[in-house]
Amino acid sequence: MEALIRHMWGDPRNEILKPLHIFFYLLSLPYGGAVRTRNRLFDLGVLRQEKIGCPVVSVGNLTVGGTGKTPMVILLAGLLKQWGLRPAVLSRGYGGKSRSGVLVVSDGRGVLAGPEEAGDEPVLIARRLRDVPVLAGPKRVITGRYALEHFDIDAILLDDGFQHRYLARDLDIVLLDSRQPLGNGFVLPRGPLREAPSALERAGLIAFTRSEDGAAPPVDGRLSAILSRRPSLRTRIRPTALIRPEGTEQPLSVLAGKRVFAFAGIAQPDSFRQTLEALGGVIAGFRAFPDHHRYTAEDLGRIEQDAGLARADVVLATEKDLVKLQGIPRALSRLFALAVETEILEGADGLEAELRACVGAR
Repeated sequence: MEALIRHMWGDPRNEILKPLHIFFYLLSLPYGGAVRTRNRLFDLGVLRQEKIGCPVVSVGNLTVGGTGKTPMVILLAGLLKQWGLRPAVLSRGYGGKSRSGVLVVSDGRGVLAGPEEAGDEPVLIARRLRDVPVLAGPKRVITGRYALEHFDIDAILLDDGFQHRYLARDLDIVLLDSRQPLGNGFVLPRGPLREAPSALERAGLIAFTRSEDGAAPPVDGRLSAILSRRPSLRTRIRPTALIRPEGTEQPLSVLAGKRVFAFAGIAQPDSFRQTLEALGGVIAGFRAFPDHHRYTAEDLGRIEQDAGLARADVVLATEKDLVKLQGIPRALSRLFALAVETEILEGADGLEAELRACVGAR
């Protein structure tokens, strides 16, 4: 069903899918109305935003699916630390089984929770930011207050926080995919938009991600008007190393000329595949799983079998997948994960200025 819906989003003129378009258009009407009403209540102050006493920076997006939020959060945390600040990261903990109001994924000294409890993204952030507290929970006001009371922090980063408006923020950074910034232009479930493009008026800065091909993003009139009133930047996802399950790293050159069987449980697996092709590996096979897929030993068995049939030299996953795979006792002997980071191509000065103004850094 997920694959069918994504196909419908990308091919609005397909006559075969026309009944599906009509059905999801009807479903999108109450959803869109509810989102507009909710935002209006926040704008009027009927629904209140709460301040918690320190600068809050939100990283979010307008569409469902991956736009590179996690690497951006890691980049921003690194910048804040360079300026002498002590940030914490708050996540909703999507995909985790914990029912706790506050789950401390990392206390800034060590990782305390796994992906089963916290979800894959908070654990990945905690492993990459070893000295930064990472907390998960459905209500960011509660996790934010807990972070201030229990950890020596002076700034908060919200991972995927644009639609979570109960916690007041000082800067909203919204990520848009350079290839199709507004998807097909429709809200869920007719399209991938979580809310209407006019919501970008709340953004303090807009980042166009996945600009690997160097082309300027397609910008229509409504988006152009919004961009004219705020800074923007262009970024890409840059591979940095290959990681083994035990944590050791190898250079990307290991892939050159090797037969690679790859798999991914992310929102846009084709992007992962294209990245691997650009690194010089020969894609002998590829398997896509649903986003946030919970891997089992049976999954690994099938992957290993497929890799054998493909005569692969290397089995490669995303770093987010590796977080979940490390909890399975039976690891693949040829398994590597691709570590990536956000690289800013244009607009770094604008980002730094907005971020410094937000947190009071000089």
